[in-house]
Amino acid sequence: MNPSTQTSTLSYFTWAFIVTGLGLALGAWLGWNETGTIGGMATVFFICTVLAVLEISLSFDNAIVNANKLKDMTPIWQQRFLTWGILIAVFGMRIVFPLLIVVIAAGIGPVDAIILAAARPDEYARIMNDAHLPIAAFGGTFLMMVGLSYFFDHDKKIHWISFIEKRLSAAASIKGVEIAFVLILILAFSALIPDDAATPAVESTTFVFSAIYGLVTFLVVEVIGGLLDASQKTMSEAAKGGLGAFIYLEVLDASFSFDGVIGAFALTQNLFVIAIGLGIGAMYVRSMTIMLVEKGTLAEYRYLEHGAFYAILILSVIMYVQTLVHIPEVITGLGGATLIGIALWSSIRYNKKHHPVGADAVAQH
Repeated sequence: MNPSTQTSTLSYFTWAFIVTGLGLALGAWLGWNETGTIGGMATVFFICTVLAVLEISLSFDNAIVNANKLKDMTPIWQQRFLTWGILIAVFGMRIVFPLLIVVIAAGIGPVDAIILAAARPDEYARIMNDAHLPIAAFGGTFLMMVGLSYFFDHDKKIHWISFIEKRLSAAASIKGVEIAFVLILILAFSALIPDDAATPAVESTTFVFSAIYGLVTFLVVEVIGGLLDASQKTMSEAAKGGLGAFIYLEVLDASFSFDGVIGAFALTQNLFVIAIGLGIGAMYVRSMTIMLVEKGTLAEYRYLEHGAFYAILILSVIMYVQTLVHIPEVITGLGGATLIGIALWSSIRYNKKHHPVGADAVAQH
């Protein structure tokens, strides 16, 4: 047995607990520094906590997909993703990305964007919210392609919801079927988006172009990843799952983060509080990813991965729907977590039915 399978589950979250303590302390200090009151300090502390929980609930499926990709990567690239990747995820997506949106949307410099976030958080939040439609279209399309690519796979042998998955697997023999499906969905949603009377067709056009960019980004990442990993594989058979997989995971994490970053502004307009809360949540995603890889949880629970990819598809549709109506982030998070929970329950039932001895061993983990 791999020694890592005997590692205490809590030990995987040591760094996440440390970052939680430091982050919440920093959040409380920010609250005190801004308001000078215990109530203000408690409010910021609470918002940081809620944002962290929101990020964790939205990222269950992210951790599972990361683990699925990481298990096929070489140890050195696994380590690079879990170190460099988490820095990019926390500082890049939770801090730099919101600033970049404001820099582009407002046509100002990065320093001015930081000053705007600190001095005029309401204006900063308005710019972020105005950018929600193209972000949702881009991120929703990318995630939809990720989810569909998993089910439209002719070599996929394990099926959870068989009457759906067997048909999708069989349809995978039709080249480009998932791309055609996404393009039809893009056109359908663009027709539903209400136009501004002053600028007719601008909103729907923005949606279509942003969604196409998301589709093209997925295809480019797939091609680049395949070329990079193929070139590494010619040098060494063991070098699979290297730089190409790393890039894929980074873009995937970015797509998962879009919804959380935008949704965070519903709770607070303070960029620094958002960065603390979402950064804490990102550390738990990292810890969950490591645990899933080292303990072989995906192999033990055969339908867990299926639940994650169904959650991805639902999240992508929700991001599309949010261009029409607002959907609370708590619904998004609970929906994904519920699907993964059902998949876990189905896996445990399968283990008890087909591998009763193995199920006892799984329970001991």
